[in-house]
Amino acid sequence: MGHVFVRVLMRDLTLAFRHRGELANPLVFFVMVVSLFPLGIGPAPSTLAEIAPGIIWVAALLASMLALDAMFRTDFEDGSLEQMALSHHPLSVIVLAKVLAHWLITGLPLIIIAPLLGVLLYLPGDAMWVLVASLALGTPVLSLIGAIGTGLTVGLKRGGVLLSLLVLPLYVPVLIFGALAVNDATAGLSVAGHLYLMGALLVLSIALSPLATAAAIRVSIG
Repeated sequence: MGHVFVRVLMRDLTLAFRHRGELANPLVFFVMVVSLFPLGIGPAPSTLAEIAPGIIWVAALLASMLALDAMFRTDFEDGSLEQMALSHHPLSVIVLAKVLAHWLITGLPLIIIAPLLGVLLYLPGDAMWVLVASLALGTPVLSLIGAIGTGLTVGLKRGGVLLSLLVLPLYVPVLIFGALAVNDATAGLSVAGHLYLMGALLVLSIALSPLATAAAIRVSIG
Protein backbone atom coordinates (compact mmCIF):
# COMPACT_ATOMS: atom_id res chain seq x y z
CA MET A 1 0.00 0.00 0.00
CA GLY A 2 2.89 2.32 0.75
CA HIS A 3 4.14 1.96 -2.80
CA VAL A 4 0.76 2.95 -4.23
CA PHE A 5 0.51 5.88 -1.82
CA VAL A 6 3.89 7.27 -2.90
CA ARG A 7 3.21 6.70 -6.62
CA VAL A 8 -0.14 8.52 -6.51
CA LEU A 9 1.32 11.34 -4.41
CA MET A 10 4.25 11.88 -6.79
CA ARG A 11 1.95 11.65 -9.83
CA ASP A 12 -0.40 14.34 -8.51
CA LEU A 13 2.48 16.63 -7.51
CA THR A 14 4.07 16.22 -10.94
CA LEU A 15 0.80 17.03 -12.71
CA ALA A 16 0.29 20.05 -10.47
CA PHE A 17 3.76 21.46 -11.18
CA ARG A 18 3.12 21.12 -14.91
CA HIS A 19 0.31 23.66 -14.49
CA ARG A 20 2.09 26.27 -12.41
CA GLY A 21 -0.41 29.00 -13.26
CA GLU A 22 -3.22 27.07 -11.59
CA LEU A 23 -0.83 26.05 -8.80
CA ALA A 24 -0.40 29.66 -7.71
CA ASN A 25 -4.10 30.56 -7.77
CA PRO A 26 -4.97 29.67 -4.14
CA LEU A 27 -1.89 31.45 -2.78
CA VAL A 28 -2.50 34.58 -4.88
CA PHE A 29 -6.16 34.57 -3.82
CA PHE A 30 -5.14 34.23 -0.13
CA VAL A 31 -2.69 37.13 -0.33
CA MET A 32 -5.11 39.37 -2.25
CA VAL A 33 -8.05 38.80 0.12
CA VAL A 34 -5.98 39.50 3.23
CA SER A 35 -4.32 42.53 1.61
CA LEU A 36 -7.68 44.10 0.74
CA PHE A 37 -8.79 44.44 4.37
CA PRO A 38 -6.34 47.22 5.35
CA LEU A 39 -7.49 49.11 2.27
CA GLY A 40 -11.17 48.59 3.08
CA ILE A 41 -11.31 49.29 6.81
CA GLY A 42 -8.34 51.60 7.24
CA PRO A 43 -4.76 51.19 8.47
CA ALA A 44 -5.45 51.52 12.24
CA PRO A 45 -3.09 48.93 13.84
CA SER A 46 -5.35 48.18 16.81
CA THR A 47 -8.36 47.44 14.59
CA LEU A 48 -6.38 45.28 12.17
CA ALA A 49 -4.68 43.33 14.97
CA GLU A 50 -8.06 42.62 16.58
CA ILE A 51 -9.63 41.12 13.45
CA ALA A 52 -6.45 39.63 11.93
CA PRO A 53 -7.07 36.03 13.15
CA GLY A 54 -10.54 35.92 11.61
CA ILE A 55 -9.38 37.53 8.36
CA ILE A 56 -6.48 35.14 7.86
CA TRP A 57 -8.50 32.06 8.76
CA VAL A 58 -11.46 32.93 6.52
CA ALA A 59 -9.12 33.74 3.64
CA ALA A 60 -7.25 30.43 4.17
CA LEU A 61 -10.54 28.53 4.21
CA LEU A 62 -11.72 30.11 0.95
CA ALA A 63 -8.32 29.65 -0.71
CA SER A 64 -8.32 25.97 0.25
CA MET A 65 -11.77 25.56 -1.30
CA LEU A 66 -10.61 27.18 -4.55
CA ALA A 67 -8.69 24.07 -5.61
CA LEU A 68 -11.01 21.43 -4.17
CA ASP A 69 -12.99 20.79 -7.34
CA ALA A 70 -9.80 19.85 -9.20
CA MET A 71 -8.84 17.14 -6.68
CA PHE A 72 -10.64 14.35 -8.57
CA ARG A 73 -12.04 16.20 -11.63
CA THR A 74 -9.26 15.47 -14.15
CA ASP A 75 -9.02 11.82 -13.09
CA PHE A 76 -12.79 11.47 -13.40
CA GLU A 77 -12.90 13.02 -16.87
CA ASP A 78 -10.09 10.87 -18.33
CA GLY A 79 -11.32 7.67 -16.66
CA SER A 80 -8.38 7.32 -14.28
CA LEU A 81 -10.60 7.63 -11.22
CA GLU A 82 -12.74 4.71 -12.34
CA GLN A 83 -9.60 2.61 -12.91
CA MET A 84 -8.38 3.51 -9.42
CA ALA A 85 -11.73 2.48 -7.94
CA LEU A 86 -11.64 -0.84 -9.82
CA SER A 87 -8.02 -1.65 -8.96
CA HIS A 88 -7.09 -4.12 -6.23
CA HIS A 89 -5.46 -1.34 -4.21
CA PRO A 90 -7.55 0.22 -1.42
CA LEU A 91 -9.24 3.33 -2.78
CA SER A 92 -8.99 4.97 0.64
CA VAL A 93 -5.17 4.83 0.45
CA ILE A 94 -5.24 6.39 -3.02
CA VAL A 95 -7.62 9.07 -1.73
CA LEU A 96 -5.33 9.84 1.22
CA ALA A 97 -2.39 10.30 -1.17
CA LYS A 98 -4.43 12.67 -3.35
CA VAL A 99 -5.55 14.65 -0.29
CA LEU A 100 -1.95 14.96 0.89
CA ALA A 101 -0.97 16.22 -2.56
CA HIS A 102 -3.79 18.78 -2.40
CA TRP A 103 -2.59 19.98 1.02
CA LEU A 104 1.04 20.23 -0.11
CA ILE A 105 -0.09 22.30 -3.11
CA THR A 106 -2.60 24.58 -1.36
CA GLY A 107 -2.28 24.36 2.43
CA LEU A 108 1.49 24.36 2.92
CA PRO A 109 2.11 27.57 0.89
CA LEU A 110 -0.59 29.32 2.95
CA ILE A 111 1.17 28.33 6.19
CA ILE A 112 4.50 29.64 4.88
CA ILE A 113 3.12 33.01 3.76
CA ALA A 114 0.73 33.54 6.71
CA PRO A 115 3.31 35.11 9.11
CA LEU A 116 4.07 37.80 6.52
CA LEU A 117 0.39 38.61 6.24
CA GLY A 118 0.22 38.61 10.04
CA VAL A 119 2.85 41.36 10.05
CA LEU A 120 0.75 43.28 7.50
CA LEU A 121 -2.22 43.10 9.89
CA TYR A 122 -0.10 44.04 12.97
CA LEU A 123 -0.55 40.63 14.58
CA PRO A 124 1.63 40.48 17.74
CA GLY A 125 4.79 38.43 17.50
CA ASP A 126 3.68 36.09 20.32
CA ALA A 127 0.65 35.08 18.24
CA MET A 128 2.63 34.23 15.11
CA TRP A 129 3.63 30.72 16.15
CA VAL A 130 0.03 30.01 17.21
CA LEU A 131 -1.17 31.21 13.81
CA VAL A 132 1.29 28.86 12.09
CA ALA A 133 0.46 25.96 14.42
CA SER A 134 -3.30 26.41 14.01
CA LEU A 135 -2.98 26.54 10.22
CA ALA A 136 -0.70 23.49 10.26
CA LEU A 137 -3.36 21.56 12.19
CA GLY A 138 -6.40 23.06 10.47
CA THR A 139 -5.57 23.19 6.76
CA PRO A 140 -5.12 19.38 6.47
CA VAL A 141 -8.58 19.02 8.02
CA LEU A 142 -9.97 21.39 5.39
CA SER A 143 -8.47 19.22 2.63
CA LEU A 144 -9.72 15.99 4.21
CA ILE A 145 -13.27 17.27 4.72
CA GLY A 146 -13.28 18.89 1.30
CA ALA A 147 -12.34 15.57 -0.29
CA ILE A 148 -15.61 14.06 0.92
CA GLY A 149 -17.64 16.80 -0.74
CA THR A 150 -15.53 16.60 -3.89
CA GLY A 151 -16.07 12.84 -4.05
CA LEU A 152 -19.83 13.32 -3.82
CA THR A 153 -19.96 15.99 -6.54
CA VAL A 154 -17.26 14.77 -8.93
CA GLY A 155 -19.85 13.24 -11.25
CA LEU A 156 -21.80 16.50 -11.58
CA LYS A 157 -20.97 18.92 -14.39
CA ARG A 158 -21.57 22.01 -12.26
CA GLY A 159 -20.99 20.77 -8.76
CA GLY A 160 -19.05 23.80 -7.51
CA VAL A 161 -22.00 25.48 -5.76
CA LEU A 162 -23.23 22.20 -4.28
CA LEU A 163 -19.68 21.45 -3.11
CA SER A 164 -19.58 24.76 -1.25
CA LEU A 165 -22.95 24.09 0.39
CA LEU A 166 -21.82 20.63 1.49
CA VAL A 167 -18.39 21.56 2.77
CA LEU A 168 -18.73 25.02 4.33
CA PRO A 169 -20.86 23.95 7.35
CA LEU A 170 -18.30 21.23 8.15
CA TYR A 171 -15.51 23.82 8.04
CA VAL A 172 -17.07 25.91 10.84
CA PRO A 173 -15.46 24.07 13.84
CA VAL A 174 -12.01 24.36 12.27
CA LEU A 175 -12.55 28.06 11.61
CA ILE A 176 -13.79 28.71 15.17
CA PHE A 177 -10.99 26.85 16.97
CA GLY A 178 -8.30 28.22 14.65
CA ALA A 179 -9.36 31.85 14.99
CA LEU A 180 -9.97 31.52 18.75
CA ALA A 181 -6.50 30.08 19.29
CA VAL A 182 -4.86 33.07 17.61
CA ASN A 183 -7.21 35.50 19.39
CA ASP A 184 -6.35 34.01 22.79
CA ALA A 185 -2.63 34.12 21.97
CA THR A 186 -3.03 37.82 21.13
CA ALA A 187 -4.70 38.37 24.51
CA GLY A 188 -2.01 36.43 26.37
CA LEU A 189 -4.30 33.51 27.26
CA SER A 190 -3.57 29.79 27.08
CA VAL A 191 -4.13 28.26 23.63
CA ALA A 192 -3.41 24.62 24.49
CA GLY A 193 -7.08 23.63 24.62
CA HIS A 194 -7.86 24.98 21.15
CA LEU A 195 -4.78 23.34 19.63
CA TYR A 196 -5.56 20.01 21.31
CA LEU A 197 -9.09 20.12 19.87
CA MET A 198 -7.73 20.91 16.41
CA GLY A 199 -5.30 18.02 16.76
CA ALA A 200 -8.19 15.74 17.67
CA LEU A 201 -10.11 16.97 14.60
CA LEU A 202 -7.08 16.21 12.44
CA VAL A 203 -6.69 12.66 13.80
CA LEU A 204 -10.42 12.01 13.40
CA SER A 205 -10.38 13.38 9.86
CA ILE A 206 -7.38 11.25 8.85
CA ALA A 207 -9.10 8.15 10.23
CA LEU A 208 -12.54 8.68 8.70
CA SER A 209 -12.28 11.01 5.72
CA PRO A 210 -10.45 8.63 3.29
CA LEU A 211 -13.06 5.93 3.93
CA ALA A 212 -15.96 8.36 3.50
CA THR A 213 -14.39 9.86 0.37
CA ALA A 214 -13.80 6.43 -1.17
CA ALA A 215 -17.45 5.54 -0.56
CA ALA A 216 -18.56 8.87 -2.04
CA ILE A 217 -16.47 8.29 -5.17
CA ARG A 218 -17.92 4.81 -5.65
CA VAL A 219 -21.42 6.32 -5.42
CA SER A 220 -20.55 9.08 -7.90
CA ILE A 221 -19.00 6.85 -10.55
CA GLY A 222 -21.37 3.95 -9.98
